[in-house]
Order: sequence, then structure tokens, then C-alpha cells
Amino acid sequence: MTATHTANAPARRLLGAALALLCLPLPALAWGPQGHRLVAALGWEGLTPAARAEATALLAGEPDPTLPGIANWADELRANDPDLGKRSAKWHYVNLAEDDCHYDAARDCRNGDCAVAAIAAQSAILADRGRPRAERLQALKFVVHFVGDVHQPLHAGYAHDKGGNDFQLAIPGQPERPDGYGSNLHSLWDSSMLSMSKLNDAAYLTRLRKIAVPQVRGAGLPADAAGWAEDSCKLVLQPGFYPPTHKLDPSYVQTWRPLAETQLRLGGEHLAQVLNAALAPGR
Repeated sequence: MTATHTANAPARRLLGAALALLCLPLPALAWGPQGHRLVAALGWEGLTPAARAEATALLAGEPDPTLPGIANWADELRANDPDLGKRSAKWHYVNLAEDDCHYDAARDCRNGDCAVAAIAAQSAILADRGRPRAERLQALKFVVHFVGDVHQPLHAGYAHDKGGNDFQLAIPGQPERPDGYGSNLHSLWDSSMLSMSKLNDAAYLTRLRKIAVPQVRGAGLPADAAGWAEDSCKLVLQPGFYPPTHKLDPSYVQTWRPLAETQLRLGGEHLAQVLNAALAPGR
């Protein structure tokens, strides 16, 4: 074996390990990139002038210094900051469906590791003007993302199927695996139902703005994230939410996409509530 071959062996092993990691299945993301951007854009529209000014100051220097521009940062941590991504992994969801959608912190959010506690904790950091700007910016990124997460019903759904990730689904027109499936219910709600509309962000925002603002829960800090999660979970328990044949029927999208879009609209309203209270309290 040559010296060059020996010297390159560690590099080849690292490359092999990296390629292996890329082949591992990743859990589905809440709403997918477009859904999170839409929630963030709607949230921005609901900010007071004072809250907008504070958010703008925190976002200065970001590659895309807007709320939609940071909306997917928390999902990108898996690749960009694996340690923080691992530590924050449980902050994206809370499993309530096994318990009839009733949130109990001691049972459902041990050590504060769930979306409900994460929204409250990160909102408090964001509101604390005594903290370093970098900490408040990171908290802003988390809050924007996690508020979106709790409005995706399967992020408040069953633990036994990992929020629909284990509920396999065949979608007509999409490639199938040898087992006959090609997707799962979580992925359908994350992005597939939205992408079937074939609308870009601007067009989708126009559509979402036409939805009458539903009754919103809570105001100020701490945010009523538990109530939002409970309401999201109740959709999971509705008859027909889980396609009975594991094959997507066109009527499913016609029935459920309007509810998904209402959840996006609610997410934007609640995000504005949280950010107005954290960034410009009393104004």
C-alpha cells in the first residue's frame, strides 16, 4: 500500500460515513418549507409597527432578513448544526391523540421537551431585552418555526405512529415502492396537499388571506400553545382523517386541504400574537 493511499484512507472513511448518513430516512417536516414560509408571512402581516421594527433589527445581517427567510431554520439544523438539531428535536411536536387531545405537562412534556414548552421558553428569551442579541435572534427563529409546527395536526397527533410517519400511503401519480406505498400521512399534510395546488408563495398567501380569521386562542405571554396543540390534535381524531384504505382518494384532498389552509391561517394569527407580546409588550 502506498503512502498516498494510506493518507487518503481517513478521508475516504469520512466520505463513506457522510454518504451513509445521507441515505438514512429523515422524519417528515411540519408543513414543509412552503407551509412554514406562509405562516411566517401571515405572522409578519399581523405585527404592530413596534414589533416589526424590533424584528427587523434582530434579523439584520441574516441571508434573508425576513420572517419567511428564517422560518425553516429549525428544520435545517439537522444538517447545519447537528448537536443543536438533536437537542431541539423534541421541541417540534407534542403527542396528545392517545389521551383524547388533552395536554398534561407532566405526562406529555417531560423536562420541557415538547413544542408547547419550547414556544413558551423561546418566547421568554425573545422578550428578554437583557439577553444577548444572538440569543434573542435564535429564539425568534425557534418561535417562528414552532408556532407553525403546532398547527400541523400530526405534530400533535399519535405517538404510536410517530405523528403519521408510520402510516404508509399510496398517492396516485407518485412513484411507489415495492410494498405498494410511496409516501405517508405526515408527508401528505406537510407538503403534498399544499403542492397539489401548484401555487407559489405569493399566490397562496392571496388565497389564505381570503379565509375568515378563525377564533384565536390566548394573548400575550406565555402563549396558549397548549390550546393550539389540543385544537390541532382534535382534527386528527375526526372520522376520515386517516384514509381507511391507505390509498389517497381525490375526495380526501377536497375535504381536508381547506382545513389545512385554515390551520396555516391560524398559525399566522397566533404567531403575530406571540411576537407582538414578546417584541413590543404594552404597545
